[in-house]
Amino acid sequence: MDLILWRHAEAETGSPDSARKLTGHGLEQARRIAAWLKPRLPGNCEILVSPATRAQQTAQALGMAFTTTPAVGTDAAPVDVIGSGRLARTPGGDIDRRTPADIGSPRGTPAIGAEADREIGKGALWWIRHSGGETRLFAAIDPELA
Repeated sequence: MDLILWRHAEAETGSPDSARKLTGHGLEQARRIAAWLKPRLPGNCEILVSPATRAQQTAQALGMAFTTTPAVGTDAAPVDVIGSGRLARTPGGDIDRRTPADIGSPRGTPAIGAEADREIGKGALWWIRHSGGETRLFAAIDPELA
């Protein structure tokens, strides 16, 4: 199983929180990560996106179809994202689709190996791979490096 967590890019301040739009810099961050990610995604991936405007704009940079769901929204806990029920399972029970999702910080940041506060920078991506009983960080990309 691969799980791709893509944090929304830089957004304007203001309220309501769910309506905040990406800044010009945020649009560029989203474009850079999308350019890195799109050629690496399989054709059968399912993309789940928060209903928050900034997350929608970030995902639109991919130029691919996606599903909007509060299961990965601003109020979702990490367990909600992983257990959203949208991930396909093989007959053996393993999850077999990659799932980019909007994530917040630090509450929405995944703990790998231990509980910890971590921050994923605006627009950054974590690609987590589980295979053969082992879970590892496959890639961590910041928009400045993409």
